Amino acid sequence: MNKLKKTILYTFLIIITLLMIFPLFWMILFSLKKFPDGNTNIINLLTSAFSFSNYKDALQADNFGRYFFNSLFVSTIVTIGNLVFSIMTAYALARKEFILNKLLFFTVLAILIVPPHVIMIPLYKLMVKFNWINTYYALIIPWIITPFSIFLLKQYIETLPRDIEDAARIDGANEWYILFKIVVPLSKPILTVLAIYVFLSNWNSFLFPFLFTNLPEYRTLPVGLAFYLGKQSIDWGHLMAGASISALPVIILFLLFQRQIIQGLTAGALKE
Repeated sequence: MNKLKKTILYTFLIIITLLMIFPLFWMILFSLKKFPDGNTNIINLLTSAFSFSNYKDALQADNFGRYFFNSLFVSTIVTIGNLVFSIMTAYALARKEFILNKLLFFTVLAILIVPPHVIMIPLYKLMVKFNWINTYYALIIPWIITPFSIFLLKQYIETLPRDIEDAARIDGANEWYILFKIVVPLSKPILTVLAIYVFLSNWNSFLFPFLFTNLPEYRTLPVGLAFYLGKQSIDWGHLMAGASISALPVIILFLLFQRQIIQGLTAGALKE
């Protein structure tokens, strides 16, 4: 019975894996064909000749390199900002006792339940007032710290033992030393997960970059692909090549840090 259960489980997992990989496989197949039809079946895609011309055209056309740089730059800066500012805020909420501690944390939780689309118009007006439309400020500053990051790090820091921090204080260490030399190293698993989550969220973000930019110099990759779609009149080969290039950093990021992702997600699940 145990072997039968394992066989059924593994078969189910393999089917789920294939279903998740198939769209990526289909996208890559389309990107390697010249002028493929949207209704082309998989047999024709596999038997016809392959070509990398779509990738060459995508990289050379319509400021694609600029879009890629903007997405990489914005996602990297926002990720670094979230890690730095969120860990400081979370440490203060988790370890410091002050009058407004619980109120501030409740505010963070309250913001979490507010859908992003609710703040779309007020945030746009604010960007116009600051004259930040078509600037990197509009793409970075509103997301430099998020309530989810604070909540996640606070909950993790509270699981860390206080003894090490107390010992460091007895030895004369200040709060900055304790935070960056003790708490941050102990929080590496969750910081890795948070970094990947924030990076991917901003890399794939479309709505707000679309609202805050109307010049090609500041468009990110998802916005650029949307305009590319319109200009190419659904040229599936070029569009899928662009989408494949856009997905490449995400895949590489996951392959490089998959062990850290699993460690971060399972951290605190078991207690000794």
